[in-house]
Amino acid sequence: MNEIFEGRVAIIGLGYIGLPTAVALATRGVEVVGVDVNEDTVKAVANGQVPFIEPDLAVGVSGAVSMGSLTASTVTPEADAFIIAVPTPFLDNHEADMSYVRAAVEQIAPRLRGGEIIVLESTSPPGSTENVSRWLEELRPDLNPAHASEGLPDLHVAHCPERVLPGKIMIEMITNDRVVGGITQECARKAASIYRVFCLGEILLTDAASAEMSKLVENAYRDVNIAFANELSLISEDLNLDVWEVIKLANHHPRVNVLTPGPGVGGHCIAVDPWFIVGASPELTPLIRAARAINDSKPHHVAEQLIVKTARFREPTVACLGLAYKPNIDDLRESPAVAIVDEIARVLPELDIRVAEPFVHVLPQSLSSHGNVQLQPAASAIADADIVLLLVDHDHFKSLSRSRLEGKVVYDTRGVWR
Repeated sequence: MNEIFEGRVAIIGLGYIGLPTAVALATRGVEVVGVDVNEDTVKAVANGQVPFIEPDLAVGVSGAVSMGSLTASTVTPEADAFIIAVPTPFLDNHEADMSYVRAAVEQIAPRLRGGEIIVLESTSPPGSTENVSRWLEELRPDLNPAHASEGLPDLHVAHCPERVLPGKIMIEMITNDRVVGGITQECARKAASIYRVFCLGEILLTDAASAEMSKLVENAYRDVNIAFANELSLISEDLNLDVWEVIKLANHHPRVNVLTPGPGVGGHCIAVDPWFIVGASPELTPLIRAARAINDSKPHHVAEQLIVKTARFREPTVACLGLAYKPNIDDLRESPAVAIVDEIARVLPELDIRVAEPFVHVLPQSLSSHGNVQLQPAASAIADADIVLLLVDHDHFKSLSRSRLEGKVVYDTRGVWR
């Protein structure tokens, strides 16, 4: 029989994954306490507000808070289950920074009484969930660990990687299949009971390391295929071909589906996770390394090409459209658009750069530190510009009249205005 969780859940981290997960549980009657170190985030959620843009999330948060099923705190409470949804960025050597996960475990450990479920949702290298279990053993030697070879464990530790698309998180949170990997089969079974509360997709049970690796494989697969498209864009540019036309024609083959190129790869998943596979098997990952190199080099190539175009003008003004790492969201993490604008502003400090990003109201510090970059609405930025650089295919930009571009030099990295 498939067990469905009953009890209180504490979610550590109220970011792009933690808060939607809290809403998915709380709107189905589960008591949820969201925990975050950022006091502003906690205050916003406690007041039924959201600290970032995600369709349908605001309604869910306000509804769950009104129902009394969702509260927020900077202090980790006692609970029947804990979901860790904190960042796992990479360090300068591309190894995973697990310090946020370790800090979450240290917050959880004093609250344990025995019998709790601890789920790591943060994308992590293989072996991370086992480390969580051993950290708990170190911090609470009075409790039987999840990896105990004899007897039933007092703690049920598992990994359930998120696999949602920003901009559609509240839909995919419910409809996508989930992979739940436990330190033991019983740990996986216990953790799966939490996701059965709201998940309509299939819940696939496995071991923790396989669950960890499956998420990394998903994003490395995307990264490699995007790298192929980006390399095609470089080749097509060299041969004076329209890469989007070439890809459209190639995709008419029944077994070919080339992705679309762009100015690079961003976000906390595809731009980061492949490095965790490289770190796990550094001698066996030349393809994944090559894909990362191609995608990481694309922002520099775009910046170089834009700088060349400015030579046509005496004192040009450039409109850069978009800063987010993908369309219709406000997430700037690892964004190639930010890197491109930063490089252009650094190389040409006298260049007048107007940035349009409808989903943010303040420039990130890396750009505001340049004296020649200012944030403007798209219409006025384009009107003042000699060169228009499209970096993000927001619907807002797609809907702009083509007549606004007349007489401008247009550099379209997304194929919107072909």
